[in-house]
Amino acid sequence: MQIRGAKPDDAIALARIYEETWRSTYQGIIPHLHLERMIARRGPRWWYQNLKRGYVMALMTFDGQPQGYASYGSARHAPARSSGEIFELYVTPSFQGVGLGKKLFLAARRDLERRGLRSLVVWALADNHPACAFYASQGGKRVATAPEDYGSVQLQKIAFTWPARPRR
Repeated sequence: MQIRGAKPDDAIALARIYEETWRSTYQGIIPHLHLERMIARRGPRWWYQNLKRGYVMALMTFDGQPQGYASYGSARHAPARSSGEIFELYVTPSFQGVGLGKKLFLAARRDLERRGLRSLVVWALADNHPACAFYASQGGKRVATAPEDYGSVQLQKIAFTWPARPRR
């Protein structure tokens, strides 16, 4: 298993991971038509263009094959400039539940800290119980909820936060 920065050449693999994980995770949570549209918008071209623009991502490979990713950067809605956010963290269904998500989470958090973003926030849909349990198991504290619209359906999302770790 290896975690490295994603490159534009990884676009096809990232589109596959995104589609597999979103179908498996959000089927029955996000309305079907809206979910299909979201998946269709995130094809290889979308990934390629965003990576060319400097989108920060960690790519997890297993035996050389991409099996997960995390995207992250400065927190979008945090008052402190030193707050980081993990925007997405997904591991393909066949690799879930064996600790690889934790390794990917820790790698993203370390990279955020290297960039000076010491505290952390992650948002997860409240109905995505495995993700909420995962972030809680990593020490995240539930601090806020907010609505998220998916077509005509409004779902709740939960913010998990981690305080800045002491510098070593």
